[in-house]
Amino acid sequence: MDYGFFQHYWWFLISLLGALLVFLMFVQGGQSLIYRIGKTDDELKLMLDSLGKKWELTFTTLVTFGGAFFASFPLFYSTSFSGAYWVWILILFSFVIQAVSFHFIHKKGNLLGKNTYKAFLFINGLMGPILIGAAVSTFFFGAEFTINRGNIADMGNPIISQWNTAWHGLEALWGSTLPGGFHLWNVVLGLAIFFLVRSLGALYFINNIRNEEIVSRARKHVLINSIAFLIFFLPYLIRLLLKDGWTGQPDGTIVIEEYKYLKTILANWWMIVILLVGVVGVLYGFILGSFYKKSRKGIWFAGVGTVMVVLVVLLTAGFNGSAYYPSLTDPNSSLTIANSSSSLFTLRTMSVVSLFIPFVVAYISYVWKKMDFHI
Repeated sequence: MDYGFFQHYWWFLISLLGALLVFLMFVQGGQSLIYRIGKTDDELKLMLDSLGKKWELTFTTLVTFGGAFFASFPLFYSTSFSGAYWVWILILFSFVIQAVSFHFIHKKGNLLGKNTYKAFLFINGLMGPILIGAAVSTFFFGAEFTINRGNIADMGNPIISQWNTAWHGLEALWGSTLPGGFHLWNVVLGLAIFFLVRSLGALYFINNIRNEEIVSRARKHVLINSIAFLIFFLPYLIRLLLKDGWTGQPDGTIVIEEYKYLKTILANWWMIVILLVGVVGVLYGFILGSFYKKSRKGIWFAGVGTVMVVLVVLLTAGFNGSAYYPSLTDPNSSLTIANSSSSLFTLRTMSVVSLFIPFVVAYISYVWKKMDFHI
């Protein structure tokens, strides 16, 4: 188990955390549907109580994802979080108002009133998935930054990462690829994630709430949002597989390679299997939720399928020498898992701690069932 093994191992763990995060954002999807599915105060309360038992799992996974990235690939953390800070601040802000809302929404005499907190939850359900999707898309379509490692020895200016736009991350959404200013493919993935988590949120309501009116409306929204998801995601996936990518060379230089991400998937048969099984799982879950009125298990098929598909997409960004954070300003500043990771000692030490992950997953499963016991 050499340095390269641990670098790939930690990219796999980060990708798995990112995939789990996308699934757990069914909470955000459910929040964005509260005004569409809940028609009475009692129905809204029932939906919010159901989501309120799960939101902490999403928040914790988001924090763990960021922490794991910081510990294993600190150069990405210092580059993106210090340069593209506006997009990350907006993401964190949307999750902070979510936490505040769930804490105060049902308390008597709360300062802002229930309707304000419901609006905050809707904002988190809208902003969170779209911004996270756009940020992840920069793993493939790049960002504008430069890195000068020599600056670390400069006492007057020890900053090695430099952001090259005044937008500081907002260009992930508001770029220059369209006349109106939108960065087309980043926005497309953001909207795909938004409609995906809305579909998962509706499936969660079907599984978790025993109210036939809510379930009936939720099934309609599974169908509507799953179709919208496919309209945005399929073109994005096709574009991803056909586009050029950035590849790190043994001498440290970065070169452009045709069909990079397609070649990565084709070179790993197990990624093809996971991707195909995941796609089938997602589609089967959508079909169960939309058309089989006696089935409440669509969330599990679609949820597991989501984790599998997102896992493969994120692995593709870093495996096979890919630059998972391409620089549009200076290709040789692009980040790969080889040039941006922590030391061998750090990665090896953290890998020992990672062996406790199965116990954490078991605890989450126990808490999940325990929280549902009184619904």
